[in-house]
Amino acid sequence: MSSAGARTSGPRWTVVQLIPRLSPGGAERSTMETARALVAAGHRSIVVSGGGRWVSRLKAEGSEHVQLPIGSKDLGAVWTALRLRRLMQRLRPDLVHARSRLPAWLLKLALLGSGVRVAKVNTVHGLNSVSRYSRILTQADRVIAVSQTTRHYLLANYPGMDESRLRIVPPGADPVEFPPGTQCSDEWLEALHQDFPALAGGMLMTLPGRGTRLKGHSDALQLLARVRQAGVDARLLLLGVVEESRRPYVRELQTLARQLGVDEFVAFSVPRGDVREVYAASRLVLQLSTRPESFGRVVAEALCLGRPVLGYAHGGVGDLLRELYPAGCSPLGDLAALTERALLLLREAPEVDTARVPTVSDSQRLTLSVYAELLEGAAPHPAALARLP
Repeated sequence: MSSAGARTSGPRWTVVQLIPRLSPGGAERSTMETARALVAAGHRSIVVSGGGRWVSRLKAEGSEHVQLPIGSKDLGAVWTALRLRRLMQRLRPDLVHARSRLPAWLLKLALLGSGVRVAKVNTVHGLNSVSRYSRILTQADRVIAVSQTTRHYLLANYPGMDESRLRIVPPGADPVEFPPGTQCSDEWLEALHQDFPALAGGMLMTLPGRGTRLKGHSDALQLLARVRQAGVDARLLLLGVVEESRRPYVRELQTLARQLGVDEFVAFSVPRGDVREVYAASRLVLQLSTRPESFGRVVAEALCLGRPVLGYAHGGVGDLLRELYPAGCSPLGDLAALTERALLLLREAPEVDTARVPTVSDSQRLTLSVYAELLEGAAPHPAALARLP
């Protein structure tokens, strides 16, 4: 895995990150990446969470873990805040980084009257509902937004926010996990076609995303029908849509595929561990979320491999596509424009400049630069100060 920077020659920091759980997810991955960078730089890295699958990996990589139910919204939250206060008094950290709303509230309660003074950083990983509860994430010495969209959202909805405290640190793709130019083997491709015969023989379009309407699966099916009507032999993989709790939704999509006459050319898949190979085998990766997302990790990872991406140009996905692959931008909900763009990309897609894709190392470096502003008086990193056009 990537890590940013050499070991520090200055004072050793003690940094605590707060995250509800350490299980696979975007905010959780950023927590792990930052912890890894802190350890690599010679600092003390501590993560407080309710536990999860990644705890053992965190410890193996040199960080410490303290288990507290900081994601539990029940009457025990007050007791959790008291336990967090005692932890802060014992650790006396230099900086605490909260990555979710409830942990940020618990930290605020924990520090009241504790006698502990720490630098505080909050990251806004999603476009949360605008409320007093969400406002807590804007109340820190530095507030990290994961995209230009997130930055704009915060400034538009919290007009009292001090813009000078806001920094942009986009999550990045890992070029070790998604190396540019990756090719899938013939053996792997044969195994995929054995699992999903509907995908054999044509150009593969892949839409990754869990089984929710917000991911745009119906738009992808309509796109497939339109592309095939235009004479292009395309196939569609809905990667990760099959979940035990989403069976009615999958049946609904299967019915739509039959109505559109494309049921023989589409495959429905559970989440898979070979996402890199799936992307590498795809002529086109789709990101058709109908609700704006704070960041488009799928976009970054596919582009890192050098694969063309087609997506709706809004939210963090739009930010990335406009910056890195404008040929893949399509207006939200415009199926005619989406089809026209897909046909162009399937026939002759512009090459992806993989060197411009933000990486994990970039994200780690920017995060530690935000810490250095508070702990060492360093100047802000220019990339973290990017302004909206």
